[in-house]
Amino acid sequence: MESIAKIIGQRVAFGALTLWIVSLIIFAGVQLLPGDIATELLGQSATPETVAALRKSLGLDIPAYLRYFDWLRSILQGNFGTALANGRDIAELIEPRLFNTLLLAASAAVISVPLALIGGIVSALYRNTFIDRAINVVTLASISFPEFFVAYILILFLAVNAGILPSLSDVDQSTSALGRLTAMALPALTLAVVVLAHMLRMTRTSIVNLLGNQYIETARLKGLPEWRVLVRHALPNALGPIATVIVLNLAYLITGVVVVEVVFVYPGLGQLIVDSVQKRDIPVVQACSLIFAATYVLLNLTADVLSIVMNPRLMRPK
Repeated sequence: MESIAKIIGQRVAFGALTLWIVSLIIFAGVQLLPGDIATELLGQSATPETVAALRKSLGLDIPAYLRYFDWLRSILQGNFGTALANGRDIAELIEPRLFNTLLLAASAAVISVPLALIGGIVSALYRNTFIDRAINVVTLASISFPEFFVAYILILFLAVNAGILPSLSDVDQSTSALGRLTAMALPALTLAVVVLAHMLRMTRTSIVNLLGNQYIETARLKGLPEWRVLVRHALPNALGPIATVIVLNLAYLITGVVVVEVVFVYPGLGQLIVDSVQKRDIPVVQACSLIFAATYVLLNLTADVLSIVMNPRLMRPK
C-alpha cells in the first residue's frame, strides 16, 4: 500500500507541475497575441490618454511576470476576475457554460461507452470474420473523419433530410429537460462517433490478447459458450486498459468540444472561449483555457492512477 501511495503521490505532483507549466504557456500565449488590448476595446479613435488610463486600470502598465503572479494568486483563491466585454464576474459567466459542456460530454459518454463495450465484445466474439472486418471498417472510417465533417453529415441526414432533430442546439436555463436532451442529441452523437472507435478497438484488442491464457482454456473445456467465456472471464481481466482508454476519451470529450459547440452553436465553454477570443476578452480566454487544461490533466491523472491500481505489475520493477 505504501508503494501504491508513493507512486500515486508522484503522479499527483507531476500533474500539478504540468498544470503550472500549462498556466505559464496560457499566460504567455495570450500576452503574445497581436495588437493592444486597450486599443481594441476602445477603438482606433481613442485618444492616447484614454488608452493609457485603460491600460493602467487593467494592470497592463506593470511587468508581465508580476501580472502572471497576480493572476495565478487570484486563480488559487478562486477569483477568475471580471470579464472585459460586459463587466460580469467570470466565475458566474463560466458556471452555466461549464455545466452545459459537462452535460454534453456526459451524454456523449452514455452513448459511446456502452456501444464501445458491446461492439468490442462482438468483434472479439466473431474475430476474423465478416462481422469483425465490417466493424473494423466502420470504426476506422469514423476515426478518420474530423469532428466538423461528422457534424455536418449528421445535420444533413438527421436535421435537413429527415427533420428528426434540430440543427442548432439553442438551450438556456429555461429549457425543459426534454428540450435540452433534444437540442443536445446531434452534438452528443457527433462526439460519440468520434470517440467510439478508439474505445471499441481497445476493448476488442484487450479481450483478444487474453484468449490464449490458461484460465480461458479451462473455461472452454468446461463447455461454456464462447460469449460467456468472453463476458464472464476475459472482460473482467481486460477492464484495466479499457478503463484507462475510456477515461482518456472522457478527457477528450470535455476538452475537444470546441469545434462541435461552434458548429451547433451550443452554449458551452468551447463556444464561450471562441466568442471571447473574437471580443479580445483576455481574462475569460485565460480562465476557460485553464479550466480545459485542468480538466484534461486531472482526467489523465485519473487514467494513470487507474492503470496502476488495476494492474499491480506496473508497480513492480522487472
